[in-house]
Amino acid sequence: QVQLVESGGGLVQAGGSLRLSCAASISIASIPPVMGWHRQAPGKPREMVATITSGDNRHYVDSVKGRFTISRDDATNTLYLQMSNLKPEDTAVYYCNLYQAPKSYWGRGTQVTVSS
Repeated sequence: QVQLVESGGGLVQAGGSLRLSCAASISIASIPPVMGWHRQAPGKPREMVATITSGDNRHYVDSVKGRFTISRDDATNTLYLQMSNLKPEDTAVYYCNLYQAPKSYWGRGTQVTVSS
């Protein structure tokens, strides 16, 4: 069973930065999955924020382009999300996802709150 554990969330003022981490219980280099960050704000559906493949192809939702950077460290089986110039609308629970066809795995989430 794949386990994903997120960390790094917290309370930050608008314009600030945070770095989220997601530790995977499997080797993400051995069987290349697609990994990503998703978020869910209160009363809203979960949305994809950023994804990264083993070939280092990265995709971002338009609202975070230029502010967020997704990266992965295959040596430590860790996924990162560097978030800069945070806005109140970035407030949400952020979830780590690992997709290894045909299964998709989720972490329990980490809360990010951006105050204005």
